[in-house]
Amino acid sequence: MYKKLLALLTIALGLGFFTRSLGLTMPQAISISIFSASILGTLFFWDFRLSFAFMGTALLFCTKTIDISHFVAFSSLEVIIFLVGMMVLVGLLKESGFFQMITHALLGVKGLTARKFVVILASVSALMSASVDEVTSIIFMVAAILEICDRLEVNPTPYLIISVLATNIGSAATVLGNPIGILIATKSGLTFEDFIIKAFPVAVICLIATIGICLLWYRKIFKEMDDKIKHLKGKEITAMQEPLPVNKDLKVSLGIFVATLILISLHHRLELLWGLEANTILFIAPLFASSFVFIWKRDRARKYIERDVEWWTLLFFLLLFGQAGTLRYTGATNVLAKYLVEMTGSSLNVLTGCILWIASLFSAVLDNVVLVATIIPVIQDFKVLGINLQPLWWALLFGGCLGGNITLVGSTANIVALGILEKEKKIRVTFMQWFGIGLAVGIITTLIAWAVLIFVPWYR
Repeated sequence: MYKKLLALLTIALGLGFFTRSLGLTMPQAISISIFSASILGTLFFWDFRLSFAFMGTALLFCTKTIDISHFVAFSSLEVIIFLVGMMVLVGLLKESGFFQMITHALLGVKGLTARKFVVILASVSALMSASVDEVTSIIFMVAAILEICDRLEVNPTPYLIISVLATNIGSAATVLGNPIGILIATKSGLTFEDFIIKAFPVAVICLIATIGICLLWYRKIFKEMDDKIKHLKGKEITAMQEPLPVNKDLKVSLGIFVATLILISLHHRLELLWGLEANTILFIAPLFASSFVFIWKRDRARKYIERDVEWWTLLFFLLLFGQAGTLRYTGATNVLAKYLVEMTGSSLNVLTGCILWIASLFSAVLDNVVLVATIIPVIQDFKVLGINLQPLWWALLFGGCLGGNITLVGSTANIVALGILEKEKKIRVTFMQWFGIGLAVGIITTLIAWAVLIFVPWYR
């Protein structure tokens, strides 16, 4: 621990002195030093990441690097409020039995084979992460996988890995799938429709490629599941295929959630119709829905706020967004933007590739929300230099989501899934067990996204 702390301080202070020697102003050097300390604190001391976020923010104020009003403006409170509302709705769905219904449906597929199971598993994982969020989705997909593998007495590890890979890909398909989606939408002005039209097709192509890679990679393992399925007794198959009853609470919960999704999907049209500021409907839709939930389930309202909203993570995001904004406030990101433009010769294709691969490779070792929050101010400063930002935003989205598949710590979904597997089954996945398939999927899907961004004019 002491060695990590010493390394953290050395690197953070070293960056500050180094950037100062390159001609950056004192506020710029301080903002870089403090922000890098927060990032390194997250990497080295994951359990104490909020402590570093609090400390870094306090130091920014103490050194007068930024004032309170600008820090609040950079903190993306609208994103935090949106996530609070969505977390309440997900808590309602969880309590009403929606995810148990999904699990039962997976178990009851007729003519089930290992390959059919993998295709359905990957498709449902991607669709759920696009509809709710990657963490909620993977929690329930892991429960389904463990249940199925227990009944069939097969090793759940490869199926869990496949589900996580698909979850990360699906999280890029819509603005709801990943916190980085809503963050990018907020800063770029992209709408829900933009994500459906431009991000969803790329996610589908990447998902198909991933399914193909997984079917080839684990082909020898599937025979075991096929043999187990053949030995299932008829009554077990019949029991699994019987539909679960749908109660009133589930119907109302689904009604509220679907209504919210409709509002979110039409937010751009409604904002134009009513003359509202961009993304207003996008952000208030979950708030309206949550307010009805609190009235309907008034005896459970406090529980939804206290237990289903992940305040620890949201506070970390809020402070991190503010610290990343400080880099732009001091002009540090403008210096980096100019350097990248000079290095790439102002070529939009080269710059798009740089953003995509930086986001992809670095998100393999750094939480993608942290990474995206760091890169967003740099992309915003490209506008001053006359650069078209559209392909850069998509490069950041695809890189942040797809690169998370490369290593077992590349995204929150990876860590959550492997943690549940180790806790429930005492199975520990090694770095190399993940890295082979993860690297293949991460690199190939990033190449697909790169080809689309370079050769399809639609993304410019």
